[in-house]
Amino acid sequence: MMSNATMQDVAQRAGVSVATVSRVLNGSDKVIEETRERVLQACQELDYSLHLAAQRLRLGKTNTICVILPFLTLPSIVERLRGVQEALLDSGYDLIPFNVGSPELRDSRLFDLANRSRTDGLLIISMPINNKQAERIANNDMPVVLIDSDKPEINRVNVDDQEGGRMATEHLVNLGHRKIGFISSHLENPLQFSSTLNRYRGYCKALDTASIPINSSYQKEGEHGREEAEEMALSLLQQPDPPTAIFASSDSKAVGVLDAAKKMKINIPEQLSVIGYDNIRDAEYLNLTTIQQPLFQAGLVGGETLLRLIDQPQMGPEEIILPVELVIRETTAPPRI
Repeated sequence: MMSNATMQDVAQRAGVSVATVSRVLNGSDKVIEETRERVLQACQELDYSLHLAAQRLRLGKTNTICVILPFLTLPSIVERLRGVQEALLDSGYDLIPFNVGSPELRDSRLFDLANRSRTDGLLIISMPINNKQAERIANNDMPVVLIDSDKPEINRVNVDDQEGGRMATEHLVNLGHRKIGFISSHLENPLQFSSTLNRYRGYCKALDTASIPINSSYQKEGEHGREEAEEMALSLLQQPDPPTAIFASSDSKAVGVLDAAKKMKINIPEQLSVIGYDNIRDAEYLNLTTIQQPLFQAGLVGGETLLRLIDQPQMGPEEIILPVELVIRETTAPPRI
């Protein structure tokens, strides 16, 4: 006989709350080991796992939510994923991440996962989708939320990266800098990320507003990574007439700029101002001036939006724009005269 036990029965048997049972079943690390063992023992005694599997089949649900994301090693991606995990913590859904690093793998994952027999909902982080993929999602009635990506017919959570790039550059201009460098990942890339390009557009807009000519020799783009950013910064700083300030399109790249300055014995901020983007944990530790975008909040709101969409499939598409903020610390100052 299949057990008819519920999550409430498991909670009562283990002497914990229903929320705690949900955390254990979803693999949360916020439950102490003794409590986890009690919950798992109660599940075994009540055959709850078997009941749960049968319930999922009977309801035509997988009780899973999948997330497609690139470059899981990037701090900004990790922070968004943490927000998603928080949103789903007590939802009863298992979270399954899929890390993709190429257009081919992205397209394959999207094709496979845009299917209600595979997952109950899909989150896509920093991965633009094309019209064909959007059509498959719509035809399969798949609940989908985009985070850091844009498609008007799909629910999405974004920040205004162009405004963030403008704010970062304007801060340097207001300090008196006119020779302002910009380093970033590739503006044109196979996965078609748009956030870096939008930050660059904001950089150009602020320079244009200040009547500062855009100097292509002050711009460098390359692969992701701190070491790559260091090499780009060294190239800028070794010019005969180097920039007095550098806007890095991420905090990780800004750290690479600081490494380059240290190698060249350039004092920060007296001889070079540096500003990043994201406000990851390292930024506060290094007293880095940066643009704060709500990474964790974006993941949290994206996860909550997907849960509402699963419960209310008739909910129309909307875009939620989260604010960015300039955080001034100790790596920016007026240029030396």
